[in-house]
Amino acid sequence: MNGGPSGFNNAPLTRAIIIASALFTVFFGLQGRSNKLGFSYLDVFQKPQLWKFIVSTYAFTSTPEMMFGLYLLYYFRVFERQIGSNKYSVFTLFSLTVSFFLGSVMLALLKDPSALITAGPYGLIFSSFVPFFFDIPVSTRFRVFGFHFSDKSFIYLAGLQLFLSSWKRSILPGICGIIAGSLYRMNIFYIRRAKLPEFIASLFSRLSWPSTGSPPSATGIRSVPNTSAPYAGRQVERNYPAPLVNSVEPTEDSIQMLVSMGFDQDSARQALVQARNDVNVATNILLEAQSH
Repeated sequence: MNGGPSGFNNAPLTRAIIIASALFTVFFGLQGRSNKLGFSYLDVFQKPQLWKFIVSTYAFTSTPEMMFGLYLLYYFRVFERQIGSNKYSVFTLFSLTVSFFLGSVMLALLKDPSALITAGPYGLIFSSFVPFFFDIPVSTRFRVFGFHFSDKSFIYLAGLQLFLSSWKRSILPGICGIIAGSLYRMNIFYIRRAKLPEFIASLFSRLSWPSTGSPPSATGIRSVPNTSAPYAGRQVERNYPAPLVNSVEPTEDSIQMLVSMGFDQDSARQALVQARNDVNVATNILLEAQSH
């Protein structure tokens, strides 16, 4: 599973997070201050420093952690495309806040001044593994030396590497992130309905580099059944654009974007035809067909 050729198209918040993580990591690494990042019992309960909380949320403490962490953040941009930047902003804030709170509780229970939670957006990364496990389908399977693998295996292996990168320092925030992602999926306090104001997503979009967007969809809509190959025979009624008689052939970039989310190529092509080459609508068609 790859990130597709579309870069950060429809994922401005992910782009901002990745840039912030890279800049903070490199800056503090060049200054030799990476070992001062992270959270300890003293940092949280006795000598809190706001700058350290902010920087440690984004900066990794080593280059290998940064490489694996940024790769996973880049891949998980598929979720921002699926739910939109407004809701993904809530998911990001919820994941980072809840994982930090849970980590602080663990430090309070340990009361060990030497205990430390490593720096980096571990809460967001490992929260994203929850929807990755449940919502991203396997598109290919293969065997290596008698062991079964899928295209999702590489993402899990990268996550395992990051999870064990600093041993206890990274395992704790990883577990807290998984719990935060599970709480979000359980829709605690109806968090999945929440979204930030539109101007916030617009702000990230204005900061984005120029990218190629999907052609605008026409105004006429009607309820249509999904005809994607893996879900043939399942009637899914939604208000999606009616396919045009003389429909435009989906672009290869749009097809590969959906393939990078885990859908097979034929289903992606048919969904794009149905959605008039609107990637967001096509994604919703495939996900809703999968859930039925």
